[in-house]
Amino acid sequence: MTVNDIKKAAVIGCGTMGNGIAQVFATTGYDVRLIDIDQKYLDKAVATIDKSLDRFIKKEKITEEDKKTAMSHIETSTELLDAKDCQIVIEAITEDLDIKLKVWNQLEQACPPETIFASNTSSLPITQLAAATNRPDQFIGMHFMNPVPMMKLVEMIRGIATSDDTTALVTELATKLGKVPVEVQDYPGFIANRILMPMINEAIYAHMEGVGTVEAIDEVMKLGMGHPMGPVTLADFIGLDVCLAILEVMHEGLGDPKYRPCPLLRKMVQAGYLGRKSGRGFYDYTK
Repeated sequence: MTVNDIKKAAVIGCGTMGNGIAQVFATTGYDVRLIDIDQKYLDKAVATIDKSLDRFIKKEKITEEDKKTAMSHIETSTELLDAKDCQIVIEAITEDLDIKLKVWNQLEQACPPETIFASNTSSLPITQLAAATNRPDQFIGMHFMNPVPMMKLVEMIRGIATSDDTTALVTELATKLGKVPVEVQDYPGFIANRILMPMINEAIYAHMEGVGTVEAIDEVMKLGMGHPMGPVTLADFIGLDVCLAILEVMHEGLGDPKYRPCPLLRKMVQAGYLGRKSGRGFYDYTK
């Protein structure tokens, strides 16, 4: 298969990352089948894409006709079997290894042998996910950044069995999507989260230990280090549950105490304070 043979992509999972990935494929001219377990989630995702494209129109980056064309490329389904006629499948479901392995096992049964498999996981081992299929050479990590339509980077994670041909093909596809692919090896946290999450974790430790308020910590990093968003605000944006899950994977996978999740982060997640998506994290988003 060459990149020109890819006409339709399946995106499994229609949350923040999934609908962003679907939007990027659709605006680039690819047909996209967005698949999730419940139609109400899919309807919400399509509405989110619609609003996102409206913002691009206001910024004069696309036209009304561009939006109409992009939306016509998107269809939804609640059946994994409907990925069978897609040349590439990108999984963007919850960061739960057991659930991902189950989904990949089902996709292996549903898709023809030539289909390329990619996971948008932010920290779980690509090698282990690929082992749930009979095509580990055609399995790769394709870690988009949030928000997907705006962020240029895609980490291209090679599992131990990922072939050169698969890496080259998916890298070329990422470039056609308007992204900048960067090849990364399969280690816990890859590059982005291995560097980002310890900073976020340390910021939460600093707050827990009374070094400064969350506002002070964010201001220091924005004004002193030139970061566009402070680490605590960024944690709320990512989702505190997601930050915790990534840190746990890194702590377990690398065995280094420097990745131990801050107890306050764990307590926030236990309380249901997950950040923007729940209305409350280290900041209050209900007002």
